[in-house]
Amino acid sequence: MKPPSSPVLEVKNLTKNFPVRRGLLSRTIANVHAVDGVSFSIGDSETLGLVGESGCGKSTAGKLILKLIEPTGGEIRLSGEPIEGMSAGAMRSRRRAMQVVFQDPYSSLNPRMRARDIVAEPLRNFERLLQSEVDERVAELFENVGLRRDQLARYPHEFSGGQRQRLVIARALALRPKLIICDEPVSALDVSVQAQVINLLIDLQKEFGLAYLFIAHDLAVVEHISHRVAVMYLGRIVELADKESLFAAPQHPYTEALLSAVPVPDPSVVPKRIILQGDVPSPIRRPPGCHFHTRCPYAFDRCKTERPAMREVKPGHFAACHLRDGPVAQDM
Repeated sequence: MKPPSSPVLEVKNLTKNFPVRRGLLSRTIANVHAVDGVSFSIGDSETLGLVGESGCGKSTAGKLILKLIEPTGGEIRLSGEPIEGMSAGAMRSRRRAMQVVFQDPYSSLNPRMRARDIVAEPLRNFERLLQSEVDERVAELFENVGLRRDQLARYPHEFSGGQRQRLVIARALALRPKLIICDEPVSALDVSVQAQVINLLIDLQKEFGLAYLFIAHDLAVVEHISHRVAVMYLGRIVELADKESLFAAPQHPYTEALLSAVPVPDPSVVPKRIILQGDVPSPIRRPPGCHFHTRCPYAFDRCKTERPAMREVKPGHFAACHLRDGPVAQDM
């Protein structure tokens, strides 16, 4: 898909390899190809859902964008400015523009700090404010995420799981970022609480114009919150489209299989399941050609030798599959 006119985030050919070392001299004998040439962009007030099986590289891609780990190759642009290879000191001023909401709200909070201090910590690190101004900003943030002012003095263990995630979201909002990486933000919560947190994220996006990279494996959640969806398999994006097109007519066999596994709430409907054969290949010894050909029910000889390029198979709908020959995509 063509990138927005002024994207908040641009990622081009992002790659991350982790060396496998053995022996007394710790020699590198192989590489784990965690992220392999990933490209996408996210515009203002847009949510890009990033989905795939466990181990496909979704969370690693998020950590690369946040500069929690350094990429092996590729470009990362934040509001048009390249940040790959930027030093920790130079990154400090840019970090206020991108924040993260982690999967487990309890482990991502300091159990020895009160809630008001957890939310105030980014303000004290990056802003020059009087204590009274900090207190007022923290109270406003609590109200923004649906927490009460009388909960300011509580510790994390005194909140429920959903309230703790609201606390994490308040901390992420403190510096008024442009981009928030949501790494499985509701998978550790009860289903009823998941809906509340997802709706909160949608409301906050409308109010503050936030851009989200929403990493998840629950396709029902992704369909509810996302504007576009990227599907990853073994470190590569295999399909990228707006959510309506992707859920109505998937163009990659892997996406078809994922969607066929989504539970149907109508008991009278018998869904047609696509059962993939075998396991996900090792990211150390990846199959040649299309990584998915070892499990694909439609694979033919070309799939085993030639890597499929990402192509625009429909207007704004991209897929990396030899079954969908067409013009090769330049931008997504």
